[in-house]
Amino acid sequence: MRRMIFFDGGGDRLAATLDVADGTTGLLIVSGGNEIRSGAHTGQAAIAQHLAKLGVLVFRYDRRGIGESEGENRGFESSADDIASAVSAFRAEAPQMRHLVAFGNCDAASALAFFHDGLAIDALVLANPWVIEAADDDKPTAPTAAAIRARYLARLKNPRSLIDLFTGKIDLKKLAGGLAKAAQKEAPTGLAARLADALAATQIPVHILIADRDTTAMAFMGVYKGTLFDPVRAKANVRLSTTNSPSHSFADAVSKDWLLQKLSDHFPAE
Repeated sequence: MRRMIFFDGGGDRLAATLDVADGTTGLLIVSGGNEIRSGAHTGQAAIAQHLAKLGVLVFRYDRRGIGESEGENRGFESSADDIASAVSAFRAEAPQMRHLVAFGNCDAASALAFFHDGLAIDALVLANPWVIEAADDDKPTAPTAAAIRARYLARLKNPRSLIDLFTGKIDLKKLAGGLAKAAQKEAPTGLAARLADALAATQIPVHILIADRDTTAMAFMGVYKGTLFDPVRAKANVRLSTTNSPSHSFADAVSKDWLLQKLSDHFPAE
């Protein structure tokens, strides 16, 4: 059964959907970007339906100023109160719940890492965490050097790219510019440093899920493999899984099934 719920979020009326189930475990889904609670390609609604059939309670909500929720949308950096209010509302609506896992993709993953401390959350599942600093103007954020390197490596593994190079189909000037960008050394951003600190400090289980050909994921992996995240990689409560997909929202059939399986692994049969 699926129920619509409204709850108080710092004086604003926030909208949520609860997929009711018979179990005592629950999943809180935090939407990334400016997505409504159904998710890209209704992916989050599908996750909720799938897990509810397995006995998992699932709570999804619209962040302040998004979808059916009141208030002003001030971005993921201002979503701490929304997350805390959603956890409280979920616990109140499902008092039988004994174990709560929180899941977020993109900047929702970073928000959960930043703001989960002190909340009644027992584990985190963070997909393609966001570590790219916003541009100062309205221009789109340029791909990071790590993302460009990963793309060039994938192209070099493709025999078709070599044929295009030797037959003149690849613009050598653009290629040279891309290689120069890929060779650049990038200092970790403030977001990356904060994420590393948050993950190094947490004591609850954290599972990081990566679509390894997604640009956002490439940027994250570029810093995750560096010294900044040495303390995080050394932690026994943090693990990372990858799937060979370019889909940021795990929209293709293979990565969608992979995501559902990884989430289901956190809810063994009672």
